[in-house]
Amino acid sequence: MIILGIDPGYAITGFGVICYEKKCLRVIDYGVIKTASDMPFPERLLAIDQALGELNDRYHPDCFAIEELFFSRNTTTAIGTAQARGVAVVTAARARVSVYEYTPMQVKVAVTGYGRADKRQVQDMVRVLLNLKNLPKPDDAADALAVAICHAHSGNRDSAKAVGGYQ
Repeated sequence: MIILGIDPGYAITGFGVICYEKKCLRVIDYGVIKTASDMPFPERLLAIDQALGELNDRYHPDCFAIEELFFSRNTTTAIGTAQARGVAVVTAARARVSVYEYTPMQVKVAVTGYGRADKRQVQDMVRVLLNLKNLPKPDDAADALAVAICHAHSGNRDSAKAVGGYQ
């Protein structure tokens, strides 16, 4: 199974593509999609859509795994990030690829075994689980890989909340 993990954001969207076969994880690609702050917001969203569409065309994932949003303070940032997340969902729907979402706590538990793990602990375990020599950078890419690992470990059972599914 090929999983495209996504850590949504309108300035930086992290992505991680992994293969999960026979209970083994293998990294295929990871990185970030950056949009310039001086770009009009609709163009930023379009750039994210186009980049995710290119990743879908290149790797043909079986599903998108997207981190749910959690914000406690800045609603302006939350709204923009929610719109970028919506773009990822639409990109998957256009490609008829199933979408699953996971809370930050579900991701941390799946990767580290502890729901309150810090970023460094998550990065360390992503490195170990994917047999990488170095910590995956930047943080947004590491988070996206963690979301993909979370989906692989979920077995697509009750811990996965399907947003949309296609056969």
